[in-house]
Amino acid sequence: MRLFNKNLRLQDVTLMYLTVLATLVVILVASYQVDPAASPSRGGSTPTSTSTPVQLPYHMPLDPRGHLHLSWNISYPLQELYLEVRCSEMKHGLVLGMSDRGELTNADLVVLWDDGHQSFFGDAWSDSQGHVSLDSQQDYQLMDTRQTPEGFSLLFKRPFSTCDPRDYIIEEGTVHLIYGVLDQPIRSLQQLNLSQIETGVQRALLLRPDTPPPSLPQDVQTLEVRTPDVTIPTQETTYWCHIFQLPPNMPKNHIVMYESVVTPGNEAIVHHMEVFECSPEMSTVPQYSGSCDSKMKPASLNYCRHVLAAWAMGAKSFYYPTDAGLPLGGPASSRFLRLEVHYHNPLLISGRKDNSGVRLYHTPSLRRYDAGIMELGLVYTPVMAIPPREQNFHLTGFCTSKCTQTALPPGGINIFASQLHTHLAGRGVRTVLVRGGREVKVVQEDKHFSTHYQIIRMLRKMVTVLPGDVLLTKCTYNTEDRSQPTVGGFGIMEEMCVNYVHYYPRTQLELCKSNIDPGYLQKYFSFINRFQGGDACSCGQTSVTDQFSTLSWDSFSGEVLNSLYSTAPISMACNQSSAKLFPGDWERQELPVVTSQLQRPRYPCEGGKLPSQSSEPTVVQPDRGEEV
Repeated sequence: MRLFNKNLRLQDVTLMYLTVLATLVVILVASYQVDPAASPSRGGSTPTSTSTPVQLPYHMPLDPRGHLHLSWNISYPLQELYLEVRCSEMKHGLVLGMSDRGELTNADLVVLWDDGHQSFFGDAWSDSQGHVSLDSQQDYQLMDTRQTPEGFSLLFKRPFSTCDPRDYIIEEGTVHLIYGVLDQPIRSLQQLNLSQIETGVQRALLLRPDTPPPSLPQDVQTLEVRTPDVTIPTQETTYWCHIFQLPPNMPKNHIVMYESVVTPGNEAIVHHMEVFECSPEMSTVPQYSGSCDSKMKPASLNYCRHVLAAWAMGAKSFYYPTDAGLPLGGPASSRFLRLEVHYHNPLLISGRKDNSGVRLYHTPSLRRYDAGIMELGLVYTPVMAIPPREQNFHLTGFCTSKCTQTALPPGGINIFASQLHTHLAGRGVRTVLVRGGREVKVVQEDKHFSTHYQIIRMLRKMVTVLPGDVLLTKCTYNTEDRSQPTVGGFGIMEEMCVNYVHYYPRTQLELCKSNIDPGYLQKYFSFINRFQGGDACSCGQTSVTDQFSTLSWDSFSGEVLNSLYSTAPISMACNQSSAKLFPGDWERQELPVVTSQLQRPRYPCEGGKLPSQSSEPTVVQPDRGEEV
């Protein structure tokens, strides 16, 4: 067989040569490009390094030493998350995982390990004892490994939901990340137990809004609210309070953006920070700088509770919408601010100085609208209580149609951010907009909420609330470790259920919250006491807290209380910024009726037959091209 026919013309040969050359070029180019949305690598394969680096705009340290760092990005169109773990001192592998509350058990894991000869990467899970097993469905795709002078990096991706019952569903809200480092080789992954290695927990908002930040005005100025060279105490947890005074006679400005200022070297210790405005009625505030829990802290600092800014580890800069700003200065604002910094120092590092804080960007050129902050949820009162030994107990606060009809302008308001808040028993918070009896929009939801990670969260899309709409804020609590009921109140062992929503245009409505009608609660006490063989309660002679404490708590008394909260009339706190109620009758209001609930959107993996997945780990060969 001859390759060429002797009758072929020169132009034919030339055309064939060019065609083959073009084909080779395409193959060569394709072999050096990895599509970030490409299908996962199968077991036993080694991934090709990405020629174009994946942009990873979000960053946070994982461990208190700062040896492990996490960077990530989000693709909402593909419903995928891209993550990179960097380790400055890699030994024999690492573990990154997600679990409900940061437990080492029943966790979704991605593991890098070596057996003394080869390194492997795999999707894994831990059982109720912390034993690790390779997942039969490999949903983490390894994209790149790299060894550089700065350390080892591991780049991979995973869908938000994999439809694998052993995998964690990545949703908006708090994600409890667990991490660990392997000091020794392991012959097989089944030898690994998370309780036997060095591990830690970090919290993050992995899913963020994907809208680009707006530009700042040309006349923007900055104001830094920072601690004054504090020596971080040699203890695991410290809340530091510092009073800051605005410049004298500062005219009204608009805050248009703020960001954190963390002292270099303390990035793994400064956990979160908040700036509060003191009550404008306070003509003076003591110049205090010390522990927020100290008996020396002036009691008047408790009136500095109006949130201006909140930052937590991993958060980026916070921008206001282009047509709104938060008022700062002027006759209607306080001259005093309280900065609160949470230091997390589990290694008990001593002598470390810190002057971290928050940088406020403000402009004297006022925008069209003042932004405002409104409290939704439950009134701080002991009539709202959680029985002891409850795994999931729900309380709901209402902002009723009567209140929004009374207080909101005809065009309504636009919610662009919110800050959820409970105390230690809180496990989840959800605020939903109801219009005409139908749930129409989730304002904010966090199924894995932690009181240790409270941050102002930008909404992906603004939510418009019209006069006559209803806002329901539902909180979930766990009191399995408590033998006494937990009542509502300000104490850390008491409970709250709040969503501070940030909105514009600002109105006079500052609180839109509820609690059960006290008279109906007294009927509950009388009924339960008689049922348990005791005397009817001496209403008016014993505090509500004491009445709750003297009950014999069992499943029946808890179920009746839950039923009462779900059906009894409520008292509304439809309060103006002056702390006075709007005109009207707000007692014994009927509960809002919800006839239709929102359905959860389907994930791509729920659309049909799942692709076949390998049960084998990926063999890893780090790219050392950049090593010197």
